[in-house]
Amino acid sequence: MTTPPPPGNPPRRRTMIYRGIGLIALGLAAIGVVLPVMPTTIFLLIALWAFARGSPEWAERLRQNPTFGPYIRDWEERGAIPRRAKLLAVTMMTLSWVIVAVTTHNGWIAAGVGVVLACVAAYVVSRPAA
Repeated sequence: MTTPPPPGNPPRRRTMIYRGIGLIALGLAAIGVVLPVMPTTIFLLIALWAFARGSPEWAERLRQNPTFGPYIRDWEERGAIPRRAKLLAVTMMTLSWVIVAVTTHNGWIAAGVGVVLACVAAYVVSRPAA
């Protein structure tokens, strides 16, 4: 019989999986910094979530990052999104919906995408401004 790991100390395999998810998300966030069509924030939050479970030290390093740390801390503490990020997010969602509406020949698809994007935009706008 094997003994279970001590509380607060996750098994090594789970730790490695969470670290892997965090590193992949961090890589995608880095791509998002360079490519304007790729989101950055959501991948940073995924990386933070994964690192918090697989390597709290790495999560803390992300929180202390001079570039992204303030945004992450604002989100964790108050659920706040910077005004500029809100404007950019809603603008890109609107542009995306226009592209879908113009290029699809199915009104139901355009309407469905529009409803989803409108809900996401409403959530983003409802968050406190950082």
